[in-house]
This record gives sequence, C-alpha cells and structure tokens, in this order.
Amino acid sequence: MFPELTTSRFLLRQVMPEDQRFVFEGLSDPVAMPYNGVYYGTFEETAKQMEWYRKNWEEGTGIYWRISEKETNAFVGVISVYYYKPEHRKAEIGFWLLPRFWRLGIASEVIGPVVRYWQTEKELHRLEAFVEEDNGASRRLLEKAGFTWEGTMRDCEVKFGRPISLRVYSLLSTDASTP
Repeated sequence: MFPELTTSRFLLRQVMPEDQRFVFEGLSDPVAMPYNGVYYGTFEETAKQMEWYRKNWEEGTGIYWRISEKETNAFVGVISVYYYKPEHRKAEIGFWLLPRFWRLGIASEVIGPVVRYWQTEKELHRLEAFVEEDNGASRRLLEKAGFTWEGTMRDCEVKFGRPISLRVYSLLSTDASTP
C-alpha cells in the first residue's frame, strides 16, 4: 500500500499516470529547468519519467509523492526518495515545485514527513541530496532541514552541453537536527 503523508496544508500521494500533464508542466518549464536533473521537451517524452516513477515503486527502490494542496487538490510538485539501497540503509532525496509555488515554504513543510517516514518505516540511516551549485534555494532548504554539506563534486555532469558541479548533502538518522 502506498504511504500517503500529510502536512497542515498538503497531501502527499502517489504520482499516478493521470498526473503526466502536471509532471510535464514541471519538467519542461524553462524557469525551473536550470536546476532540475531531467528535462522533457514534449509531453510524450514525459512518459519515460512516469515509467521511472512506476518502476521504482514496484521494485521498492523509490517513492514519488505528488504534492497537492489540501483545499484545492492543486498539483504543486513532486518530492521523492529513490536509489534506495536497504543493505546500506541509504537513499537519495529530490524535489521540484512548479515555479509559481516557489518561496512559499512548501518544500520546507513537506520534507520533514518524508524524512521521518523513511527513517521510521524503512530504518534509513543516510539520506543524500545532490544539488547544482547555482541552486541556492535548494541548498538553503536542505541546510534548514538539517542536512550537512559534505563537499562539491566539480564538473561531474554535463547539462545543456556544459559541465556542472554538484554539492553533496547528507542527513543521518543520528543527526540531532533531523526534521
């Protein structure tokens, strides 16, 4: 059974095939794309992402939550934990919001229940995040949520034809600042 989570303002439920239009809106947005790990130029290409969400859930290697406003059911974005390796008790966290929902405290509100779920239900010890160096908003969010910056992987990926550097963050279940 999919673990639905709630906050005071948001419902986190499973990303479903009928959410593809919203996922495309987010993963094709030119404002958000400088910081997203994936980009899709067409609605049809977004089917790959939907398949990725489905496959990870079925294989037990990731959970992708649709973030929706409780009052309106409006789609806000996605928060996910993936690359789960139970033998190492670690996984990676990622999130994206539609730009019109930026700077409203949404990611700060939903990250806590997601972290608690993984630490409690999956006995996760280490949660990692990889953030593009220029993405100050995500860096600040992770630091506010108790993640520790471990260092920067310089020019480790190529995006839009140019090398980018990624900052590595971690949150351990033993950290005093776990949300």
